[in-house]
Amino acid sequence: MTAAAPAKLTKNAIILVLVASLGYFVDIYDLLVFSIVRKDSLHDLGVASADMLSKGQFIINVQMFGLLLGGLLWGIIGDKLGRIKVLFGSILLYSIANFANAYAYDVNSYALIRFIAGIGLAGELGAGITLVSETLSKEKRGYGTMIVAVIGLFGAAAAYAVAKYGWQTAYKVGGGLGIVLLLLRLGTFESGMFKSVQESKVSKGNFFILFTDFKRFKKYLYCILIGAPLWYVVGVLVTFSPEFGVALKSKEVLSAGEGVLYTYIGIAIGDIFAGLLAQITRSRKLTMMVFLLLSLVSAFVYLRSEGITHDRFVWICFFMGCTVGYWATFVTIAAEQFGTNIRATVTTTVPNFVRGSLIPITMAFNAFKSSYGMITAGYIMMAILTVIALFSLSQLQETFGKDLNYIEEEAGIS
Repeated sequence: MTAAAPAKLTKNAIILVLVASLGYFVDIYDLLVFSIVRKDSLHDLGVASADMLSKGQFIINVQMFGLLLGGLLWGIIGDKLGRIKVLFGSILLYSIANFANAYAYDVNSYALIRFIAGIGLAGELGAGITLVSETLSKEKRGYGTMIVAVIGLFGAAAAYAVAKYGWQTAYKVGGGLGIVLLLLRLGTFESGMFKSVQESKVSKGNFFILFTDFKRFKKYLYCILIGAPLWYVVGVLVTFSPEFGVALKSKEVLSAGEGVLYTYIGIAIGDIFAGLLAQITRSRKLTMMVFLLLSLVSAFVYLRSEGITHDRFVWICFFMGCTVGYWATFVTIAAEQFGTNIRATVTTTVPNFVRGSLIPITMAFNAFKSSYGMITAGYIMMAILTVIALFSLSQLQETFGKDLNYIEEEAGIS
């Protein structure tokens, strides 16, 4: 089946990339604000210092479960009703949830609101990347998704800066940014490829089509597994850096908020280099392989830093961020692997399933920690996730410059 060709780099396409970038900016702000204000907010809610880690893991896992459900929900809506509707609905939901988070009164209410926020946050990135991938030409879409990721990732810096004025203020500002973004989105337009598919009778947004063909299912699973090491670095190694600092015999208390800030600055810079490397080599797979190996090295440097100082911690977080700066490349690979009638579902669920993978990753990490200690558990998990990611990457086809003008049939790929 054919669809309208992607538009050239018109004024409308540039506006779309900019708005998608700002959307991801707010997405990252709201996604990471808990990691940044975790200790202050839980302290104000009466959580004892000894319970900070367990309660923090509980809340972040509940948020990630919301992302899992939301990724599925928004992905199906994106393929059935359009990418624009996802953008509006998801922004509205997580904006309201973030306002409500400022008024959480105990751990359970905090977790419930983060669950709702997680559902809302799940729709932003996938819909934005899908729109950009389908609108820009196949030669330029890599630059488009790179710009979205680079601008968006600075949302972490904004969250860290605003959090200095209090955790409740941080959540209120996050909600306000979402409403402003909602107004900016009024001028965006729908993907031409989606419009063409919408007019056809082909099955759209059928999540189960990913499981009706084993080859297709494996491809979907591999797309998820190649991104797992990134979220382990952010969600475990950096988010729980105060506890890692104790295990590393640091004389200073390591700040998770500061770690997240410098990690995401590094990710933004890494995304630039990953995007450029993919364009120069014309290979997203080679780019992913290089960054996966570098991320393994950076995590091991962190875990070997006994007696780590504040300055060394900041630089290592920046280094780790640079080496896991393949987020845009990873999501673009997922978008390019599947047809237009299921692309939004895949592109929305894959990054959120990666984020949601933090739940089993944390469980496995805790199991290893109880047997071998925190540092050894850190080594084991990073090694396992990197090996799995490299194997999964080897099983995927190169997608650089691939024509996205096709659909997924019920029994196979058209």
